Amino acid sequence: MSWGVELWDQYDNLAAHTHKGIEFLDKYGNFVKERCAIELEYAGKLRRLVKNYQPKRKEEDEYQYTACKAFKQLLQELGDFAGQREVVAENLQSNVVRELHLLAKELREERKQHLNEGAKQMGVLNTSIGSLERARRAYERAARESERALETFQKADADLNLSRAELEKQKANMKLRSQACEDAKQEYLEQLRKTNEAQRQHYEQRLPHVFKQLQDLDEKRIKNIKNFMLSSVDVERKVFPIIIQCFDGMELAANSINEKEDTKLVIDRYKSGFVPPEDFQFELASGADTTDSASTHHQPHNHLTASRGTVSGNKLKKRGGLLSIFSSNKKIVEACNSIKNNMSTDGKEDYSDLPPNQKKKKLQAKVQELSKQVAQEQAAMEGLMKMKGVYEMSPALGDPMTVEGQLNECCDKLKKLRSQLNKFEELLAEANSQVNAANSLHPVAKTNGAPPTQATSIGSNSESLSRSASESSVSTGTGTGGGAGVRAAGGSPESGLGGELAAAHTDHANGEHDQDDRESDLDYYYCEPDLQPVGYCKALYAFEGIGSGSTMRMECGEQLLVLETDAGDGWTRVRRNRTREEGFVPTTYIATTLYSDAQH
Repeated sequence: MSWGVELWDQYDNLAAHTHKGIEFLDKYGNFVKERCAIELEYAGKLRRLVKNYQPKRKEEDEYQYTACKAFKQLLQELGDFAGQREVVAENLQSNVVRELHLLAKELREERKQHLNEGAKQMGVLNTSIGSLERARRAYERAARESERALETFQKADADLNLSRAELEKQKANMKLRSQACEDAKQEYLEQLRKTNEAQRQHYEQRLPHVFKQLQDLDEKRIKNIKNFMLSSVDVERKVFPIIIQCFDGMELAANSINEKEDTKLVIDRYKSGFVPPEDFQFELASGADTTDSASTHHQPHNHLTASRGTVSGNKLKKRGGLLSIFSSNKKIVEACNSIKNNMSTDGKEDYSDLPPNQKKKKLQAKVQELSKQVAQEQAAMEGLMKMKGVYEMSPALGDPMTVEGQLNECCDKLKKLRSQLNKFEELLAEANSQVNAANSLHPVAKTNGAPPTQATSIGSNSESLSRSASESSVSTGTGTGGGAGVRAAGGSPESGLGGELAAAHTDHANGEHDQDDRESDLDYYYCEPDLQPVGYCKALYAFEGIGSGSTMRMECGEQLLVLETDAGDGWTRVRRNRTREEGFVPTTYIATTLYSDAQH
C-alpha cells in the first residue's frame, strides 16, 4: 500500500496527519519525561525516609536486638531499591527522552523538506495548467475572429455594389484570421500535450515520490515510538533482578528475627546480678512470750541477710570465706590484701555503682580495650627496637639515638597501660566472684557441684570468659581451677605479651583440709596467681622434651613467654601462650628478649 497511489488527491490531509503524528511523538516524550521526574521524586523520598529512620548514635545500644538489626538491614535494602529507581529514571532520560527529542526534531525538518518539495511540484503543475488555459482562450478568440472574417467576406462577395478592391481586402482579412486561428489551435494543442504530460508525471511520479517520503517519515515515527516503549520496558526489566535481590534481602532480614535471642539479650543487658530477697521473718508481738517464740521461730543467722542484694554484701561474703579457709596461707592473704588495696575508690572508674552483672560486662569491655591498646603499644615498641637495631648495625641508614626518645615514651605508656590492665583484671576477677556468689545463692542458678574448668583468656570472647567464671568452684583432686584469675591477651603469639593475672593453681591434697571442708557451702576461693612473664623468646631449634619430666616440647620458630630465666643450669622456664602449658627448655635453643631490656 502506498500513499502516492491510494491517496494521490489527499495532499493537504497527509500534511495535517504527519503534523499530528509528530505532535503525538512529542506527547509521548513529555510522558516519559514526567515519569522520570516521578521516579526521581519517589527515589528521593525513599532515601529521605531511610535517612530519617536510620539509628541515631544514642540508639545504637537498642540495635543489638535481632528485630532492630533486621529493621536496619531492611532500611539498607530499601536504600538500594531507591537507587534502582534512580537508575530507571537516568536510563529513561538518556535512552528514551533524549533520543526521542532528537528524533522529533529530525522528523520536523524532514517533513518540512518533503512538504516544500510537494508544494514545488504542485506549483509546476498549476503553472502548466495555467498556460493551457491561456492557450485555450487564445485559440477561442482566434476562432471567433476567423469566423467573423469569413462572414464579412461572404457578405462582401454577395454585395454587387462593392468594388473588386474592397472584396479582395475582405478576402485577405479572412485568410489572415483563418491562419491566426490555425496557429492558436496548434499552440493550444501543444500546450495541452505538455500539460497532460506534466500532470501525468505529477500524479504518477513526482507527487507519489513526495508522498512516499512522507509515508516513510510517518512509519519511522511509529516504529521509533514502538522501540521507545520497548526500551522503557527493558530499562525497568534490567533492574528487576537487583530489585528482587533487595526484596530477598528484606525477607532474609525479617527471617533473621529471633524472639528467643532477643529475650536472652534483654536478660544479658538488664540482669543486675543481685540475689532475690529472702522470706520475711515472723515478728513477735510486744506482749508475746519471747522464750517460746524464740524456740519456735528461731532461724539460723545468715551472714548475707543484712546485706543481701548488694555489691558490698557479696564482697564481705567473699573476703570472709577467703580468710576463713586460707588463713594459714600467707601468700594468698597477701594477694587478697594487694587486690583490696589496688581497687579504685572512684565509683565511676571501677563501675562499683553498677549492679554486679552490669559491672562485670563493663569490666570485660574495659579489659579487652586495654588489652588491644597494650598490643598496639607493644607492636610499636618492637618496631622501634628493630629500627634501632638496624641503625646500630648500619649507621649509614640513621642515628640510633633518633628513636631513643620515642622508645622511652612508648615504654612509659606501655607501663601505664599494663598497670591499668592488671588493675581492671583484678576488678573483673572480683566481679566474677560476686556474680558467681549471687548465682550460687539463687536456687535456680546453683551448678550442683560442677567440675572446675581452666580459665580462658580475655582475648577470646566475653561469652567464654563469662562461662569460665561461672563454672569455677572449689577444686577437688589436683586443685586446678579458673574464674578468679584472667590473663590479658594484649598481643599475638608473635609478640608474646605478658601482663597476665593467670588462672589459679591451688593444691588441696596436702592434708590440711579434709573431705568435709572441700564440700562446704563456701561459694568462692581465691587462687594464687601464676608467674608473670618476664619476657618472650623464639625457638631457634625444635625440642622434643626429655621423658615425662618438667621439660616442654617446642617447635622451631615458635613464640613462647619466658617465666624464669636461666639460673646457671642451662634451662629456661617458659609458657605456651595459647594452651598455657609450662615447662623448661634448653637456654641455647631459644633467643630471649626480656621486658626490662626492651624498656631500657
